[in-house]
Amino acid sequence: MDCIFCKIAEGTIPSRKVYEDDHVLAFHDIQPQAPVHLLVIPKKHVASLDDASPEDLELLGRAMLAAKQVARDAGLTDSGYRVVTNIGPDAGQVVFHLHLHVMGGEKLAGLNPKNSSESDTRPS
Repeated sequence: MDCIFCKIAEGTIPSRKVYEDDHVLAFHDIQPQAPVHLLVIPKKHVASLDDASPEDLELLGRAMLAAKQVARDAGLTDSGYRVVTNIGPDAGQVVFHLHLHVMGGEKLAGLNPKNSSESDTRPS
């Protein structure tokens, strides 16, 4: 399998890790969309949330708790943070290995791309 996140999980591609346990890994996104932008991945290859099975229930919970932990460790809990997963190409999924984006560190724009300029409250 030629999955970049699997290679990161096995250690053959380096990353800036912020969390790791037996099941989950978190690291800095190489193309951050916010001052803090971390990725949380299961070490087991699951292409997307749509491909998760009932057997993955515990793994999905571990990934969500890891997202909470890395947000806390990054100092995001007081101001807030966003946890997002993209499922499929039309939603913006580029790497087909389930991953959670943990983003924060500033007031984040709205999620509706058609109205992004209206919902973006950051100063220009």
